[in-house]
Amino acid sequence: MNQLQFEHIITIIGAIVVFLAASVALKNDWKTPGLENQVFKLMLFLLAVGSVLAFLAAMGVIGSWKGSA
Repeated sequence: MNQLQFEHIITIIGAIVVFLAASVALKNDWKTPGLENQVFKLMLFLLAVGSVLAFLAAMGVIGSWKGSA
């Protein structure tokens, strides 16, 4: 296993852990009122979206342009 495969595996595991943690925290905080909590929910959502993007990039679905120089 070369260095690139190792980095992809670590990124995939990290993305799954971050997505699960953000999703659970968002589910637990969903019904709380207040502006500060709305900002916190938005940050958790963006964290979950970012982890999905990291997962897709590690799997090679996005971010690798094989035709470009």
